[in-house]
Amino acid sequence: MDVIVYNSKGEDTGKKVTLPEEVFGIQPNQHAIYLDVKQYLANQRQGTHKAKERAEVSRSTRKLKKQKGTGGARAGSAKSPVFVGGGTIFGPRPRDYSFKLNKKVKALARKSAFAVKAQAEKISVIDNLTLEAPRTKDYIQFLNALNVAGRKTLLILPDVNMNVVLSSRNVQKTKVTTASQVNTYDLMNADQLLISEEALSTIQTQFAQ
Repeated sequence: MDVIVYNSKGEDTGKKVTLPEEVFGIQPNQHAIYLDVKQYLANQRQGTHKAKERAEVSRSTRKLKKQKGTGGARAGSAKSPVFVGGGTIFGPRPRDYSFKLNKKVKALARKSAFAVKAQAEKISVIDNLTLEAPRTKDYIQFLNALNVAGRKTLLILPDVNMNVVLSSRNVQKTKVTTASQVNTYDLMNADQLLISEEALSTIQTQFAQ
C-alpha cells in the first residue's frame, strides 16, 4: 500500500512510501488484539480494593436476642452480613489482575492493529517532525494542518523527541510515542495514526518477522 508523505504544514511533499506488507498488509487477528488490549487494561488496575468481612468489622459480639420464642430467625452477632453495618460476604480483596501473554501473540496483535488502521485508511505518514522549542501552539498548528485536530491521534516517532512530547502533553485526545514502545491499545484507541517516515523502518524491523 502506497501512502502520501506530508510535511509538518500538511502539504504534500511529492513523495510516496510503501507500507511494509508484512506488517500493514496481513489479515488482522481480532482475538490477538482482544487479548493484548485486555492485558494492557488489566495491568492498569491497582487491585487495591478491599471490603471488611465479618471478622474485620468493629461491632458488638453480644447475642442480639434470645434464641427462641421471638417468632423470627436466630440472631447472634451484629457483625452478621444480614444486618446493616455488618461484614460483607465474599467482599473484594487486594489482588493482582495482570496475566501473562506470549511475545508472539503480542507482536501479532500489534501487527493486526496496524493492519486494521491501514485497511480503514487511517494512517498518515509525516516527513520528519521537528520543533525548535516546546510550544503547545506549534503542535496544535501541526494537527490543524493535517485536519486531525479534535480527533484521537497517535503520533509515532523513531526516537524520543522531548520538544514534541512537551508540546503535545496539554493537547486533548493526542498521544506521542516511539516505534519501539507502541502498544495495541493506543493503536486501536486512536482515530488516526501519524507515523514519522523514519519510524516506518523501525516498525518494519521490529514486527516483520
